[in-house]
Amino acid sequence: MTQNQYIINRKVSMLELGRTLGNISDACRKLGVSRQHYYDIKQAIKEDGLEGLLEKSRRTPRVGNRVPLEIEEKVLAYSLEYPTQGQTRTANELGKQGILISAGGVRSIWLRHQLQVKSLRLKRLEKWAAENIGVLTESQVQALEDAKEEREAHGEVESPHPAFLVAQDTCYIGY
Repeated sequence: MTQNQYIINRKVSMLELGRTLGNISDACRKLGVSRQHYYDIKQAIKEDGLEGLLEKSRRTPRVGNRVPLEIEEKVLAYSLEYPTQGQTRTANELGKQGILISAGGVRSIWLRHQLQVKSLRLKRLEKWAAENIGVLTESQVQALEDAKEEREAHGEVESPHPAFLVAQDTCYIGY
């Protein structure tokens, strides 16, 4: 017996029990269902026959305040092309291309894809460059070089292994 047959048999047996007992309230109480459910099943059989008892496919929920997928893909592609630009500039530049989206919409897309700050977008560009053997544009190369210089300026120095690079600061006190 398939699941659909089981569902139909259970609902039909509920109606038969109501007929045999002659009391719908008792039948519903014994089966643990509401009388409204009983009458809904009865109405479904009246309108559509036994096919009306099958589970109806539900409509996919509409996600409110979400940009269409094609706009989201264009925002992500633009963010890959220009990872150092902020949400306002990204929205303005896409607006020049005919893609209407607000700065908040750009930020929402970035939040969904964990790209809300420049460093995360640059990491995504580095990962993309490592996976794809495509040619980076001049602006992408410049952005990656600037990020590398900024990391080095803040104390992150690339070395082959730990303790390879040592720094010592001296200060002369006296005459």
